[in-house]
This record gives sequence, structure tokens and C-alpha cells, in this order.
Amino acid sequence: MYKIALVGCGRISKNHFDSISQLKDELKLVAVCDIIPERAREAAEKYGAIPYTEYDLMLQRDDIDIVSVCTPSGLHPEHGIKAAHRGIQVITEKPMAITLEAADALIKACDDNHVQLFVVKQNRLNTTMQLLKRAIDKGRFGKIYLVQSNVFWQRPQSYYDQAKWRGTWEFDGGSFMNQASHYIDALYWLIGPVDYVMAETATMARKIETEDTGVAILKFRNGVIGTVNVTMLTYPKNYEGSITILGEKGTAKIGGVAVNRIEKWEFEEYDDDDRLVMETNYNPPNVYGLGHLPYYKNVIATLNGAADANTDGRSGRKSLEIILAIYKSAQTGKKVALPLKL
Repeated sequence: MYKIALVGCGRISKNHFDSISQLKDELKLVAVCDIIPERAREAAEKYGAIPYTEYDLMLQRDDIDIVSVCTPSGLHPEHGIKAAHRGIQVITEKPMAITLEAADALIKACDDNHVQLFVVKQNRLNTTMQLLKRAIDKGRFGKIYLVQSNVFWQRPQSYYDQAKWRGTWEFDGGSFMNQASHYIDALYWLIGPVDYVMAETATMARKIETEDTGVAILKFRNGVIGTVNVTMLTYPKNYEGSITILGEKGTAKIGGVAVNRIEKWEFEEYDDDDRLVMETNYNPPNVYGLGHLPYYKNVIATLNGAADANTDGRSGRKSLEIILAIYKSAQTGKKVALPLKL
């Protein structure tokens, strides 16, 4: 039984609370923290924990084994580092940081204090994505030529107005860093390291510092060409979150609102996985999908020595680096090679 605490009781925290609640034999929620007192109190009452408004005070407890960091993106490293210094295992929502320097500081703090760092990339664990990954690993596509990801969602101005940190460079990042980060991670996970990127971004309709729309070209080290199209201006609501792969012996598209539905699945040779296509489709309650529960199961298995971390700090850093390269290309108008130089 691991005792867990959570900081940041906002939009994404419900997925964490629900997952923890379903793992009663392995996890016990003991504390929650939010700078908004009523938010902390409501979460504590609903899920049976002690509320805090000061993170440092919560960390003084001697019974916390794991902390889940669900605060604004720019604060993830600071909150993770403080937990690591207390010898507490760290789960952080994506992105793990919004600069490579901060990501490296978080990784180093966890290494130095001999604690695990888990970066939540739950889309990897969606049933549809697992099926796609297996097809790639089995070589069913043959040579992969092209990969495309679309994130056509809607975030109205009221979404950004809910909190001052949203849409800022200091604490949030834009549509690539926030909403599309899972899709960038998925492309890296599926296809491999990126050689260079080219990108164009714009703030077209929302009153924010960062971009609400953008397009990126990714040239992968293995020769595959990829494109990522992102906007938060889709009318009237979230429309598509998809990944399409085109190869010499296969074509597949995982689509729906958030890679939850197999829309195309055709290969030259039959495989028993083909029978699973219909039952892998699901209807997610929101664009976050259903991957948080299996993610927490992986965390527990890793801490018990029975598995490896699905996404650790170094893996989480890879997708962050790609996103920062996209931003650099959009700002300079030039092709940007990876790895980035600090």
C-alpha cells in the first residue's frame, strides 16, 4: 500500500483521483493541495484526504510515498524537485517542464535522491494505440513513408480566462506544448527520434501570449516524414485527435476525438490482432482518454520492481525537446536540428 498525495486540484486532477480510487488495495490518498482553499477542501471531502493550501506544509508529512503533480506546466519542475528532496516518488502531468533546463533539473533531483520520476503520457496506454504500436513493432507496415497527426480541438476564450497562467509562455505554452504534447510524444514513441523540424505557428483568435494554431514538419532519423496540424479554433467543438501511418504494406488511422477509434486498418498480410480492431474502439469521457488508470498500474508495478516505467523523465524530455524545436523553428523561420543545444 503506497500513500499518495496530489498537488493541483484543477481540470486534470479528476482523472488522477478516479484512478487512485480504483486502486484501493495499492494506493491510499492521504493529502491534497491547492492554492484555492475551496478547491482543496472539495477534493479532500470527496476523496477522503486531508486538504492543504501550502505545498511545503503538505510535504512535511512523513507518510507520503508518492506525489502527483497536476499544477500549471511551468510549476511541474519546482513541485517535483521539492518532493524528490523529501525522498518522495514523483508523478508529473505533461509536459514535465516548459524548458529543457528545468526538465534536466527535475531529472537530476530525482536521480540524486534515488526516487522514480514518472511523466504522464497516458495516450500510449490507450487500447487503440497499443494495437498500432504492436503493428509497427511486428513490421506490418513494411517501410513507413509518412505519418500525420491532427489535433483539431476547441478551446474558447473562456477556457483561457479561467486562470491567469493559461496561454502564457512562463507557465503553460501554447497548443503544441499543452494540448498536442501527447501527440508529439506518440509520434516519437511510434516512429523514433526526430532529426529536424520546420514549423509555422500563429495566434489567430485567442487573446493569449502563445499560439492557438500551428503546423510542423518532422523529419525522422529513419527517413520517415511527419506532419502535425494543431488548432484550438475548431468550430463548434473538439473534432479530431488522430494519427495516420502510411507504409509500403499497410495503412492505418487512429482517429475519433482523441485517438479512440480505428478508422482505417488495412495490411497486406493478416494478423490475429486484426480481429481486435472493433473491440479496441471506445468512447472516452473527455479528450484525456482512459489511460490514467493503466498508467497508475504501471507506476505501482515499477515501484514493486515488476515493470519498467512506461514514461520516465528521460523519455518525457524527448517530446519536450521536439516541441521546443518546433517553437524555435516557428520563431526563426528556419529548420531546427535535434538534439537542441542548451
